Parts: sequence; C-alpha cells; structure tokens
Amino acid sequence: MIDINNLTIGQAKELSSLFSAAQPQQSSLNGMIGKKCIVRTYGAGVWFGEIAEKSGNEVIVKNARRMWRWWAAKGISLSSVALHGVKHDESKIVEAVPAVWLEAIELIPASDKAIASIEGAPNVQAQ
Repeated sequence: MIDINNLTIGQAKELSSLFSAAQPQQSSLNGMIGKKCIVRTYGAGVWFGEIAEKSGNEVIVKNARRMWRWWAAKGISLSSVALHGVKHDESKIVEAVPAVWLEAIELIPASDKAIASIEGAPNVQAQ
C-alpha cells in the first residue's frame, strides 16, 4: 500500500498518468473547431462554413452558406467537393448567414482550393 503523504515525485507522476489516461479526450472530437468544413445534416441539407462549436452531433457553423444544390468540380461526392470545390454554373449556393445551429451527420474539412471555390460561388437568387 502506498502512503499518499510520502509519495516520491516518480510515484506522483505515475499516479497522475493513471488518472489522465482514464479521462475522455475531448480535443480529438473537437478537432474541427476553427476549420472550414462541408457539413451534411440530418434534415437541413448541406452547408459550408467555419465550425465554431461542437457538442455531440450538434454544431454551430459561422459564415454558413447553404449548398442548396451542388455539383463537384471533380468527382461525384461531397468528399470531392471538399477537395476540389464546386462547378459554379451547376451549383446553387445561398449567401452566408452569420451563424447557424445544425444537427450534423458528417463534417468534412475543406481544402484551400475548395474553400476558394465555395466562397467564390455566386449567391443564388430566386428565379
């Protein structure tokens, strides 16, 4: 049995590592905060913007643009959109709102190329 009042520095470090290993690592699940991402939602479609907050499957997205209709510049998936951006003439992307709360299915970090493409897409207007 260890006398807690007479721990060596080594024993204290070992004890500390046992407790820190048992704690869930929040940073890995919140690693998308501050990144510009494609956000697929449960019922609100697809969005693009900066992840400001995340709790479970809920996210707050800043400078959020709803991607009402999107067509990948290369490929056929949202993963391709996150890598290569969109075809402007075939996509309908709404102007940004300051922030939106969403229930996300997936977050896909966007490449610099995709960010430029999506941010540069014209704001769709009613026809």
